[in-house]
Amino acid sequence: MISLIVAMDRNRVIGNKNDLPWHLPKDLKFFKEKTTGNTIVMGRKTFLSIGKPLPNRRNVVLSRSNPDLPEGVEVIENLQELVNWNEKNPEEEIFVIGGGEIFAQALPLADRMYITFIDETFEGDTFFPHFSEEEWRLTSKTKGERNEKNPYDYYFLQYDRR
Repeated sequence: MISLIVAMDRNRVIGNKNDLPWHLPKDLKFFKEKTTGNTIVMGRKTFLSIGKPLPNRRNVVLSRSNPDLPEGVEVIENLQELVNWNEKNPEEEIFVIGGGEIFAQALPLADRMYITFIDETFEGDTFFPHFSEEEWRLTSKTKGERNEKNPYDYYFLQYDRR
């Protein structure tokens, strides 16, 4: 199964200057719980913004060039390689984690989306692509707890392809 996992604001902002525009520890915890033990796929810029492979995950970078990446990080040149892997390993959930261009390429291939919707607006330069509600069914919506450490109203949404 190919899943997209993302946090975005009201305007679909997902990043600003290669960083997250917000700090939301509960979302980071959710991301870790979902992706640990699985494959994560990201673009080169997203990997460079993280700075290192995420532990306890198979780290895959999508790049047309052959970037100099740390040991243990795999490189694929196109999403067809991801589709092929998914067909051979249908029981595995593969998470596409960004950035904007990679999400746009992967959206037509995805079976599921995990979206942390932050009910605020932020300045940003990277956006999550629009998707059709006719193609996706909201299967889960959980309100996150707003507190000192998580100072925004936010929701964990799960969409499954119809």
